[in-house]
Amino acid sequence: MNKRTLIKSSMALTANSIFPIQKLFAKEQNKDNLKADDMTINAVPIGSEERKKRVKKAQNIMKKNNIDALLMEAGSALIYFTGVRWRRSERFTGVVIPREGDLVFVTPYFEEPTIRENMAFDAEVRTWHEHENPFKMVTDILKDKSINNGKLAVEETTRHFIVDGIEEASNKHELISGNDITRGCRMFKSNAEINLMQIANNITMNAYRYVYQNIELGMSPQEISFMMSEKTRELGGTPKFSAVLLNEASAYPHGTKQPQRLKKGGIILMDSGCSVYDYQSDISRTWTFGYPTKKQRQVWNTAKRGQELALDTAEIGVPAGKVDDAVRKFYETQGYGPDYKTPGLSHRLGHGIGIDGHEPINFVRGEKTPLAKGMCFSNEPGIYIFGEFGVRLEDCLYMTDDGPKLFTEFSKSIDNPFG
Repeated sequence: MNKRTLIKSSMALTANSIFPIQKLFAKEQNKDNLKADDMTINAVPIGSEERKKRVKKAQNIMKKNNIDALLMEAGSALIYFTGVRWRRSERFTGVVIPREGDLVFVTPYFEEPTIRENMAFDAEVRTWHEHENPFKMVTDILKDKSINNGKLAVEETTRHFIVDGIEEASNKHELISGNDITRGCRMFKSNAEINLMQIANNITMNAYRYVYQNIELGMSPQEISFMMSEKTRELGGTPKFSAVLLNEASAYPHGTKQPQRLKKGGIILMDSGCSVYDYQSDISRTWTFGYPTKKQRQVWNTAKRGQELALDTAEIGVPAGKVDDAVRKFYETQGYGPDYKTPGLSHRLGHGIGIDGHEPINFVRGEKTPLAKGMCFSNEPGIYIFGEFGVRLEDCLYMTDDGPKLFTEFSKSIDNPFG
């Protein structure tokens, strides 16, 4: 049985429909049942004390900005501060963090036991029944905390029906953006966070090397993606995404619906990432199946030079937008663009990363936020030639007092993409 037959058989066994989406987004595997090649064996999850310090930092930011409380719903911010992983639905589950004192959870009555199972540290939980208004409960919490009026900050991804419900429940509080608070915490990663991201990146790179050695002529993007995800899982990571763009599909940053098969001399552009205890990797590689053409090599080398310029520019104190500017300016000297036009770099240079695959802030024109220690970004320039092919090279970095440090080494060449 060859690799393609084996992969097809595995896909048939593990999927009930088109593609094994359930497996791609599977939960973290049981860490008590580690395999011999599991790379997460030394991974240390974020502890309760660090989460408590995050809450305290958020409260200090509130005091500095004269904000009385912060509201958030289920999502990555809730994970960040409390450790609770919860699916968003029409039923509100969230947290109120007051400027002073302990935070309070709000959740449906029947969810309380499960919420408590997930909490990184003990906290008050207030519950509501199906006929009751959970947003009235939020305003009651504020009142009990002696916050009878003032500013209630709302985490930036909180859905409108929640904001609307709070406003209807009370007109005594001014609802404002919570960006200064949540970004003021989440943008600056601790050593513990960076360590988890390093392990996630190591897993993704090792899975890539396996795929590179095992792809075969005629494979579909789905078959290659499946191989990547399965190897990632075997190494201990939770696959988050595994995009495979073959041939002309690589000319479009997020691909095309037109069917593609791996062919001799064709471009392979992969963009993959996984998570380890919530923290993510995001790596892109481009190479050819067989010997590259002169144009493919030239475009690849130009794209990589942009990646190197980004690393050279990303110094402490530099506005994040300047990193994008430096790369885009160079590409224009090589005949690409101008600006976002193709052939050229049609998207921003990079994005923040952490618990979410995309977090504020971005390497994008006009972003004035100065780079600071603990910030983490993708560095992913690409050159896209519609109708032909594209090249994207992506590695993530974190900022230190001495400048940027890479989680993974840059791809060496189009002939030797993984070293």
